[in-house]
Amino acid sequence: MKHLKTSLILGAAVFALMSVPAAAADLACLITKNNTNPFFVKMKEGAEAAAKTAGLDFQAFAGEKDGDAAPQITAIENCVAAGAKGILITPSNDSVGPALKDARAAGILVIALDTPLADADAQDITFATDNFEAGLLIGKWAAAKLGPEAAANAKIAMLDINKDNISVDVQRDTGFLVGFGIEVPDLTVLGSETDPRVIGHESSDANPEGGLRGMETLLAKDPDINVVYTINEPAAEGAYQALKAAGKEGQAIIVSVDGGCPGVASVKSGVMARPRSSIRCRWPPGASKPSWPSPRTAPVRP
Repeated sequence: MKHLKTSLILGAAVFALMSVPAAAADLACLITKNNTNPFFVKMKEGAEAAAKTAGLDFQAFAGEKDGDAAPQITAIENCVAAGAKGILITPSNDSVGPALKDARAAGILVIALDTPLADADAQDITFATDNFEAGLLIGKWAAAKLGPEAAANAKIAMLDINKDNISVDVQRDTGFLVGFGIEVPDLTVLGSETDPRVIGHESSDANPEGGLRGMETLLAKDPDINVVYTINEPAAEGAYQALKAAGKEGQAIIVSVDGGCPGVASVKSGVMARPRSSIRCRWPPGASKPSWPSPRTAPVRP
């Protein structure tokens, strides 16, 4: 597995676009799930820089929130109408597949980022974190942090994106559970486990507001939760606020995935125990750097 920065992944993706016969001012489109998650903010910055270096025009689009496919479908159609040479997309869910297949039929190179699509014909190539392994690693870490006895009696809150079984959501969730030592009968869907240590799964929409709402719901179900898994760091921020409001911020460890710069700051301030990093930060001169291992990302081809 290669250790790649987000910028290098995007550079490779733009290089793939350049492999198609080009003309002056060819257009590359980036479509992310939203424009607020620090991971997607960095992705946009990297794509824009790589497109400029490659001499491509660049347009960026985003959904309102994770799982919100309608704006992404509209963006795909707009890119096709504009004669784009390539589309790079972090798919909100598999419902964008038909529009992407139409784009491919029109001769546009489609590259999925971060979230593989179920339909292999909807993408030419995928560049993504190994999301199952990312979950597996934080699950193992959380279990080791608690120790065998505490892990055997843990009370775990699971904050996913939503109930749509999006690939990235399922892989991180089930990876965490397997890493923690929980049997997962079906690795293709959320919530197939029956282990009583899992208090429940709630939707966070992968943002702070949803994380707070989901954590409040799970705390009402069991106020003694002591392990919190979240799909990403924005959801973790919301979970922490819910725990803090309930006076329980000291009883639970929160683990997450991405390793964006705000997430690193949350680890340093004690909000999160540990994220699994998918990107690197640029650090000011003299600033201390985190001690966890370097990012693990891998190209996944359909």
